Amino acid sequence: MIIDFEQRNTSHCETGVVLNVMNFYGFLYSEPMIFGISSGLFFVYMPLFRGDRGVPLVGFRTFPGTIINNAFKSFKVKIGTKRFFSFQKDKAMQEMDELLAQGIPVCNKVGMYFLSYMPLQLREHWNIHNFCVIGKEGNEYIVSESLYGIKRISYENLKKVRFSSGRLKPRGKMYWVKEKPTSIPDIRTLIIKGIKKTCRNMVGIYGIPMASYLGVRGIVKLSKYIRNLEEKLGQKAPVLLAKMIRYLEELSTGGAGYRYIFGAFLFEAAEVLEKPKLKEYSVEINRIGNLWREFAIEGGRKLKNRNSVSYNELADRLLIIAAAEKKFFVALRKEKLEYIPDN
Repeated sequence: MIIDFEQRNTSHCETGVVLNVMNFYGFLYSEPMIFGISSGLFFVYMPLFRGDRGVPLVGFRTFPGTIINNAFKSFKVKIGTKRFFSFQKDKAMQEMDELLAQGIPVCNKVGMYFLSYMPLQLREHWNIHNFCVIGKEGNEYIVSESLYGIKRISYENLKKVRFSSGRLKPRGKMYWVKEKPTSIPDIRTLIIKGIKKTCRNMVGIYGIPMASYLGVRGIVKLSKYIRNLEEKLGQKAPVLLAKMIRYLEELSTGGAGYRYIFGAFLFEAAEVLEKPKLKEYSVEINRIGNLWREFAIEGGRKLKNRNSVSYNELADRLLIIAAAEKKFFVALRKEKLEYIPDN
């Protein structure tokens, strides 16, 4: 059986899952709107948490899973969630089948590397991918894949990616809507809350461990790391720079991409809130997104020996970006966006 589920492609898997599930239950929002309401834009630099080849963790969005959790929480949609032990793989598949038989789309958190339909050049040991299973025919499952459209995947392959090993292993995680939503909170209130929380995340986090590595201050810390990269690592420096640029621009939408999505959110918010000034902020955050893209381009050219830019110059670019983002979010935070709902 296949659930009547309309597939809409998106640029990011978490926003895509929320968008398509909400649409299934009768509430259609754009990807930028979901991203903004869930306060998805962020910056984090964690030198103590290192990935492949010793690259420090660098992220341009909130931590994996928070966009989904924040969005459904904001919409007041009740979600059922379940994980399984490694010896419960077949049970995990059976319980998903039972939900599908009831006509309920079942979202899954999976590892990307062993997905049978994933292009080889994009395979990464990344256990935070999300998609929605919408049916089963024989030994194959039908998947609503926000990035690649409707796909088919075998029973064994789906079971394998649901129980991928490594960091942040999914442990067969599945989640679904427990009760069909009949209404949601006022969208204008959600927009204002999303903007304020994003501003706080970028320029207002203090008093907690590692706070100086989050938001705009984290960009400054990353600049310092890049500046000393060659001095500390010598010939290994280009390897780490290459990996970092891939994180910046290719994996999980990338740094510039999230800025563009947030800009589109502000443009929509300007119309909904009747605040034309937000369109000016939309233009500015897109300009900042271009700065991130230019940083990645210059770094890529350096790796290919197509320019003579130094690590100091790359670090200086990050400081320019940090100053621009600080100015942007401080100003946006001061905007009067109060909204009093009609009685």
